[in-house]
Amino acid sequence: MHLKNEKETIEAIDSWRPHSAAAQLGKLRKALEGIELDRMYYEQKESAGGMERCGSCLALLRERIDELENG
Repeated sequence: MHLKNEKETIEAIDSWRPHSAAAQLGKLRKALEGIELDRMYYEQKESAGGMERCGSCLALLRERIDELENG
């Protein structure tokens, strides 16, 4: 799943909640990798808006990963 903005990220996280913690972590990490690649692209293009969107999405994903890993 390719997430483009905060809304899509929140919707994805919510849709994964019924899954096991292990399954959620796998999906979250895969999404995290994709957004990190997007952020690198926006950094090369010097797109502040793109980098900001990616940063917001990454923060949401990392927050959920932390919730699952640390209770």
